[in-house]
Amino acid sequence: MNITITKTTHPGTLPPSDQLGFGTVFTDHMFLMDYSADKGWHDARVVPYGPITMSPAASVLHYGTEVFEGMKAYRRPDGGVQLFRPWENVARLNRSCERLGLPQLDPDDALQAIKTVVKVDENWVPSDPGTSLYIRPFLYGTDPTLALHGVHEATFAIILSPSGSYFSDGLKPVPIMVETEDVRAVRGGTGEAKCGG
Repeated sequence: MNITITKTTHPGTLPPSDQLGFGTVFTDHMFLMDYSADKGWHDARVVPYGPITMSPAASVLHYGTEVFEGMKAYRRPDGGVQLFRPWENVARLNRSCERLGLPQLDPDDALQAIKTVVKVDENWVPSDPGTSLYIRPFLYGTDPTLALHGVHEATFAIILSPSGSYFSDGLKPVPIMVETEDVRAVRGGTGEAKCGG
């Protein structure tokens, strides 16, 4: 897969680790790739991070045709960057796509996209203990019609966020509640898919 790279002309800097939080700071770039039923996946690109433009009639906005994943990259002691089992996340992303009727990704292309955008923003991977670069791949339907239909147009995107702990006070035991009536997933539902809606 050929990925074009357009670098930002206004690069940011990695904030101190104690100011990261979770999912509130974003790197300079993001990955985008488009899908159409007649062309398949095309126009793979890394571009400066910014707003995503779509039709107000895009199917994701009206029918929740969206799936997402979450994975991390860590700074190794030797200064390199290590992804944590990205192939498992790509496989789950494709299972979610299948469940929601979204076009699936070639796993090798998806891994190449992840590795490429992480490499472009490698200087954003924090090195302090308890920190990581959170990687959020997501895929959504963009068909510009309100008619009920299968997805014929979509976008695959990846954004990156240098992050500290998900919990602002660090990882601490939390009280739990066991639900005896409501269920998260029913047979034939979307409980196993990581999806919007």
